[in-house]
Amino acid sequence: QVQLVESGGGLVQPGGSLRLSCAASGSIFRVDAMGWYRQAPGNQRELVAWITSSGSTMYVDSVEGRFTISRDNVKDTVSLQMNSLKPEDTAVYYCNANIRGMGYWGKGTLVTVSS
Repeated sequence: QVQLVESGGGLVQPGGSLRLSCAASGSIFRVDAMGWYRQAPGNQRELVAWITSSGSTMYVDSVEGRFTISRDNVKDTVSLQMNSLKPEDTAVYYCNANIRGMGYWGKGTLVTVSS
């Protein structure tokens, strides 16, 4: 069984920074693409950033230049460094991983950007 556990959410003022981390554990042979999604109240879950096993990345336009996704293929972790946070970044952030052709989700971590 595969588990994804996120950490690092919290309350931050506009313009501040947070770093989210996600660790995969369980019956893992190899983790393929990993990514972060977010869901704000009343909105659908949206893709924020994605990173392949070889390190190629993509970002949604609204976070380009502010967020950086990275991964450690040895530890099976993925991180999201979030800088210059805005109130509209407030959401529950979910980790996602493709493992042996199946998608797995973490339970989410809340990020609140407010003064």
